[in-house]
Amino acid sequence: MITTTRRFCALSLALAASAGYATDDNLFEDSLWALSPEELGQIRVTSIASGTITPLDKAAAVTTVITAEDIAAMGATDIDEVLETVPGLHVGRSFQAYFPIYTFRGISGSDYNPQALLLINGSPLTTLAFGNRYTIWGGMPVKSISRIEVIRGPGSALYGADAFAGVINVITKTGSEMEGTLAGTRAGSFDTYSAWLLHGGRIGDLQLGVTLEYMDTRGQKEEIKEDFMALIAPDDSLAPGEVNLGRQQAEVHMDMSYKDVTVRVGYQGRYGVETGAGVAQALDPEGEYASDRLTLEFLHTNRDWFENWEISTQLTYFFGRQKPTETSVIFPSTFVGAFPDRVLAEPGYKEEHARIQLSSIFRGWKDHRIRMGIGYFWGDLYETTEKKNFLSGLVPNPGGFEDFSDSDEVWLPEKDRTSYFLFLQDEWQFTQNWQLTSGVRYDHYSDFGETINPRIALVWATTDTLTTKLLYGRAFRAPSFVELYAISNPVSLGNPDLDPETINSYEFAVSYQPTAKLQYSGNLFYYKIDDFIVFEDSKAANAGNRKGRGWELEASYAVSDELKMTANYAYQRATDEETGKDVGDAPNYQAYGRIDYKIVPNTSVSTQINWIGEQKRADGDGRDPVSDYATVDFTVRRKALEERLEMALSVRNVFDREAYAPSTSRPMVAIPGDLPLEGRSLYGEVSYRF
Repeated sequence: MITTTRRFCALSLALAASAGYATDDNLFEDSLWALSPEELGQIRVTSIASGTITPLDKAAAVTTVITAEDIAAMGATDIDEVLETVPGLHVGRSFQAYFPIYTFRGISGSDYNPQALLLINGSPLTTLAFGNRYTIWGGMPVKSISRIEVIRGPGSALYGADAFAGVINVITKTGSEMEGTLAGTRAGSFDTYSAWLLHGGRIGDLQLGVTLEYMDTRGQKEEIKEDFMALIAPDDSLAPGEVNLGRQQAEVHMDMSYKDVTVRVGYQGRYGVETGAGVAQALDPEGEYASDRLTLEFLHTNRDWFENWEISTQLTYFFGRQKPTETSVIFPSTFVGAFPDRVLAEPGYKEEHARIQLSSIFRGWKDHRIRMGIGYFWGDLYETTEKKNFLSGLVPNPGGFEDFSDSDEVWLPEKDRTSYFLFLQDEWQFTQNWQLTSGVRYDHYSDFGETINPRIALVWATTDTLTTKLLYGRAFRAPSFVELYAISNPVSLGNPDLDPETINSYEFAVSYQPTAKLQYSGNLFYYKIDDFIVFEDSKAANAGNRKGRGWELEASYAVSDELKMTANYAYQRATDEETGKDVGDAPNYQAYGRIDYKIVPNTSVSTQINWIGEQKRADGDGRDPVSDYATVDFTVRRKALEERLEMALSVRNVFDREAYAPSTSRPMVAIPGDLPLEGRSLYGEVSYRF
């Protein structure tokens, strides 16, 4: 009788071979078992947990995989709508341009959200300036996405110091996945218009895939009832007023592979990005920003040079720019005549990164798969620019609105950072039902010295239907340049005396699959953070130690070929060790459910509900907690003309439920009524495959 354990292993080997990954006949004795189509349709794999293709329930981390089919079923138009469905991951909002805050398991600090690592095809988008994926992020459309893999918990042993609270890897579509040309368009609420073009194909050993997407939106216009100026200078305040969220965005991804070589090019342009609730929590309908992000990647993998060795060389280059396109009104006030033109600023910057990594997988030892590597990173933050009409301490500039780009009054000095790293990982199948994954990574930073981050994952195929895991991981995060060096800034001031953040995380997880159609999983977690960084009185500070605990449950059930259901539920409580109080600004409970139903062969409907529990306030914030809310979305999708033509209609927040994200309370409660989220919206789309 073929066990479920062996079937999972066989599937991973089969998929690895078909995807171009090397397979390992020694690691699992029974490879390439014949699986039924039913089983193949229900089992998912991931590569984010260990760097090699692994069945999801056997992965050396608590991992979620969301496919392009899932994204289409839920009617998502942006990556943030997709990530909100992951248990233990909440997508909040910053007041600045409504930048998304990806809060893993209650680990939230500043509005810059540097604790979450976002990768595109394994390459980080982390900026030196803010430690995040750009404040002028502007979202990411979803048509180019093949799948999204998410680690909840630290991943520094594989992905470096920025993989602190969790890792999100967005994998774009290749030419083989597209096979032809797909063109489409979408229109909907808030004057939103989108278009996309995807093309993929193969000529011999050459495979090429290209995706282009464009979107223009006015953005939702919910009302901010009170802002910072309403509290200190009501006559000058623009509140109550609409949140400003208009923007345009362009997205280009190219994936080209020839035999053992892959070249990827990515571009993300964001234009006319409005300031949300204002740069300094004061409404500003005038300011606009733009950002450009260019990534280049070269990957060569060779399996023939040495017996039992797979050797990879990866070179990546990143260029990013953030610039003002319209002057920001920091405070719409004259401050008793001191600023007759109001408080104005135009900050900007550029940065470049280069990475090289040499890695290998060795399969020469029976029951072992050893992964090792070495790499180097160089990053340069340059051309930090600023025009403004104030000096440090919000003192009026005698010369009025001037360029301070090459002075000590610029918002952020030009800096650079280098680092090198080594990592080693062993996947040891020491019995048929037990696997131990152990690894360690050493990083040395030019400005912070060295750090060592280990991980251990023990996976036990307890029975044919039950898998049990014990996991430990440690992570480290170096402060961003804004946290260290920001000067003459009325919003955020740096602190060069900061210590890096560290986290130790422990997890126990189980996965139970009694049939190919039904699967349950759950996990318990505990973590402890030292030297967590927040902004207190507008200045970055190590706020002390935190600890968190909680659990997450997931279930999926394919009732029939036409009806499928998925659901998850999560709880977390993160507390300050000194006070014992909840750190706040994240839901303690959240739940998600989706039903996909194919009513006729070419027509499917999907209904999902997302419930976000009450969000407590940070210590010292006397406001009532942010109320819980539930949003319901509905999507219908129809295929015609031999499945070449596809039409879809989506309604988000069907019942127009009022919902809010917590506004920051540091250094003060500047927006008392919180940040209103999108109400009901409607989108229709049509696409055609040539």
